[in-house]
Amino acid sequence: MTSSSSDKKLIAGICGILLGAFGIHKFLLGYTTEGLIMLLVTILTCGFGGFVMGVIGLIEGILYLTKSDEEFNQTYVIGRKGWL
Repeated sequence: MTSSSSDKKLIAGICGILLGAFGIHKFLLGYTTEGLIMLLVTILTCGFGGFVMGVIGLIEGILYLTKSDEEFNQTYVIGRKGWL
């Protein structure tokens, strides 16, 4: 695993925890569709749906940070697992 992938894991995990409702962590990993879904749900519900998206982002951020570098790379970079 390259340091670039390790950095991506750390940045995506932190963004998932802090900015999960906006789907920023999804965009960082190249999941444009999933990121747009999270962003639009938050915006179009005037923030009410943002709570749910924020919880999903929090869970995903924690999952990203708790996986080993190899497991993260295999699951989210190579395997392209879009949700949780």
